[in-house]
Amino acid sequence: MGTDFRAKYFSRTKSEFPDEIEVLGVTYEKVEDLRYGTNPHQAASFYRPKDSQGLPFGHMEILKSGKSGLSETNYGDLNHGANIVKYFDRPACAVMKHLNPSGVAVQPAHTSTAQNGSALRSVYVRARDADAVAAFGGTVVFNTTVDAETAREIMTSVVEVVAAPDFEPEAVQILSDYETYKMNKEIRVIRLPNLMSLPKWIGDDAAPTIKVLADGSLVVAEPLLTGIKGAQDLMPASTKHPQHGEVTINKLPTEEQIQDLLFSWYVNLSVRSNGVVIAKNGVTLAVGTGQQDRVSAVRQAIQKARERFKGAETLEGAVLSSDAFFPFRDSVDACAEAGIAAIIQPGGSVRDWESIQACNEHGIAMVFTGERCFSHH
Repeated sequence: MGTDFRAKYFSRTKSEFPDEIEVLGVTYEKVEDLRYGTNPHQAASFYRPKDSQGLPFGHMEILKSGKSGLSETNYGDLNHGANIVKYFDRPACAVMKHLNPSGVAVQPAHTSTAQNGSALRSVYVRARDADAVAAFGGTVVFNTTVDAETAREIMTSVVEVVAAPDFEPEAVQILSDYETYKMNKEIRVIRLPNLMSLPKWIGDDAAPTIKVLADGSLVVAEPLLTGIKGAQDLMPASTKHPQHGEVTINKLPTEEQIQDLLFSWYVNLSVRSNGVVIAKNGVTLAVGTGQQDRVSAVRQAIQKARERFKGAETLEGAVLSSDAFFPFRDSVDACAEAGIAAIIQPGGSVRDWESIQACNEHGIAMVFTGERCFSHH
């Protein structure tokens, strides 16, 4: 190809990456060499914009380190976890594994600390236990200050990284107490300043995403953000078809279901496509991810949720989000068989009429977002 990329880039050791690089006119300074990239044989380094201040990741504070530094995957989990919890104004937690959430939870609006002890601890337990097997050795990201009671709960199972905008002093002591909690001796504790300042909505000031192709070429794209700020942005499912005329959803979601639909949509923004999220009462019941067809992602999520509920026949009253439209009614039929009560999806299929009719037959509510949230990280 005229350039020996393997010699120039891929064979570098950690110390050989430059101290500064320039990308799209922005100068970046190296913060540290990472433990490794995606795999141990891949060297990697972490950079931040030069002369920047207060960036959640660029100026993170490591309050406790493990036996070695962070890997590229650790940074990816931190990034995707923060990109989930940033959407919630109530305490929220995302438990990440391999750049996908194993479980996410937000404090229900009616919950008070006085009734349930530490509200954040309860949120963490719900997120962790949404898929306790996958959560083992994961990365935990919060959107608020971690208290002592939550820290004690974190130390009861193996966690690789825990991150939050801040930590109570006693929480840091507990998370550093490897004599008491030997299983978590190597846990890394990270403060992410200004986490809630991360861009959320289409139009926010945000850096582009950059992907490097195998020959060194770049794809530069706008970041994945959403225009769905609340219930007012959700559209009752409706379509016009040349043969079937105007087809409109009969059943609208309840206020409680709307909150779960929005919750599942914000989680789905950071799920690898094809992404499907089942949720109820502000917690994920299952996440279907990485399937090549829509109905397989739906069935995968349903099966995972059923396994979590130890063979329960249905998921009565839960909601489901899909990061792209349903090309056929088979996904709706699978939702109905499982007991799903409401669906959020982009709409825009030439067969939307079929999915809407299926929802009407089964008594399922469905809303359109008018936008897709594919994530191919």
